[in-house]
Amino acid sequence: MLSETSKRQTGGAHRARREARAGNGFRVVGAVLVLLMLSSSVPSALYVLYQQKWGLSSGAVTVVFAVYAVTVLAGLLGFGSLSDTLGRRPVLGAGLVLAIVSMLLFAGAQGLGWLLAARAVQGLAVGLATGAMGAALLELAPPARPALGAQVNSAGPTVGIGLGGLGAGLLVQYAPAPTVLSYLLLVGAFALALAGVVRMPESAPGAGGGMRIVPHRIRVPAGVRGRFAVLVLTIVAVWSVGGFYLSLGPHLALSLLESTDYLVGGATVALLAGAATAAQLLLGAVAPLRTALLGLALMVTGLGLVLLALSLRSPAVFLGATAVLGSGWGAAFLGSFRALSALAEPAHRGELTAAVYVFAYLAMSVPAVLAGLLTNVHGLHRTSVGFMAAVAGVCLVALAATLGLAARVRREEATG
Repeated sequence: MLSETSKRQTGGAHRARREARAGNGFRVVGAVLVLLMLSSSVPSALYVLYQQKWGLSSGAVTVVFAVYAVTVLAGLLGFGSLSDTLGRRPVLGAGLVLAIVSMLLFAGAQGLGWLLAARAVQGLAVGLATGAMGAALLELAPPARPALGAQVNSAGPTVGIGLGGLGAGLLVQYAPAPTVLSYLLLVGAFALALAGVVRMPESAPGAGGGMRIVPHRIRVPAGVRGRFAVLVLTIVAVWSVGGFYLSLGPHLALSLLESTDYLVGGATVALLAGAATAAQLLLGAVAPLRTALLGLALMVTGLGLVLLALSLRSPAVFLGATAVLGSGWGAAFLGSFRALSALAEPAHRGELTAAVYVFAYLAMSVPAVLAGLLTNVHGLHRTSVGFMAAVAGVCLVALAATLGLAARVRREEATG
């Protein structure tokens, strides 16, 4: 009897240690997610400085931003499944090493070419790590709170973007050499995160299978293509707004406020992302289509308020509009992504998710580049008016189409 009791106690102790290690690993991966997203938004607060320092046009700034989006997509589609066979830890470690290299390139940047190289390496780092982070958060989530992994996956990026914009804005305004210091601080943070990754438990069931690169297939099952087309309109609207704010948003805020306080630019990005995070946390239990519809309605309202702010040249209205737009941005993305994820069977969900990412990153980069090029011709104010009006039109089409989809789903459920 004593022997059996000892075995149970020993087994319980081993289980407690495993759970403790998994919990530590979960926190490490969550920190890595926030740090990578934070680092991706830091340049947004510094673009105005780069423009002044090297005489860059708005078009050049948006090309730098677009390089990041394109290389994230390339890394995600090319290496997104690598951690399934090689393991989460080595892939996360490689992503962090690339992130450190990109920060050093930023810190030593001497011109546009350096920025493009730094952004490309940074995009590959995020693309490489994204699949491993998403899977590890689900695998290492506390048994008592299994939904926490999905919640961190959803809220982590907007938390990181917000903190990055605000932190970089503070450094730009109050710290010496912000275009160097911002990145050196991140080198230190990534080094600490890398040490944590080395010590975390491996969670991939197929880890140790060696280096096998299988690019993500991009496929939308034939039976759900109509619904996919409706829902992806929301993804396009959401990430068009995100791309604009992360590339030209700080410059627009400084222009409207007639301010030289660079904290304003970073705070604008932080306000958008913070409102998005709050909306996602508040609406996590709401049905996906309802969340998407509410988000689209808020986005239309927010975009209308942005247009009013641009017409009145009112800083107060612009900041309020950004908060409303951000809450709609977060809700619309959460609802549409959850609804899209449910369209495919589990065996084909990765293929459909890859298709969603293609639309998301193209929407983040292509409209932003067009806006930057048009800014060189028509000026930032007129271009912003046209851009916001166009996105509002997309949101209205998406809202009408999603209402129709929701009605059709209700009819199908009723006839059952």
